[in-house]
Amino acid sequence: MLRLGFPVIGVSDVDRAAAFWSAALHLVVAEEWASDRWRTLEHADGSGRALGLMHSESPVEPYPRVHLDLLVDTTAEQTAEVARLLGLGATEVGWDRYPAEPDFVVLADPDGNRFCVVDLSKAPSSG
Repeated sequence: MLRLGFPVIGVSDVDRAAAFWSAALHLVVAEEWASDRWRTLEHADGSGRALGLMHSESPVEPYPRVHLDLLVDTTAEQTAEVARLLGLGATEVGWDRYPAEPDFVVLADPDGNRFCVVDLSKAPSSG
């Protein structure tokens, strides 16, 4: 039976990406799945794999068709998490496609891959 696995992000620096995403999402590197071109990150409680990081030489897409949404429950939590992620090395993206009252903030990981921090108390975005 076909099953959905986990998302894989293409990155130029696997070590840097593993450090960022591990800290951002409280994940750990699965050492048995680690190489110089790949990392599997799993939940620290042992509940399974969460994210793959694959070395890639292709450029970052400024408007990616697929991206990660990281979820929070309140606006205060969104503000705090955005600040924490910026402290870990994420950057703010000058996103020109925000709706009038967005429930999300667009950030980029240290490789420039876009992702969103979504405030579920305001979801879905209007507009």
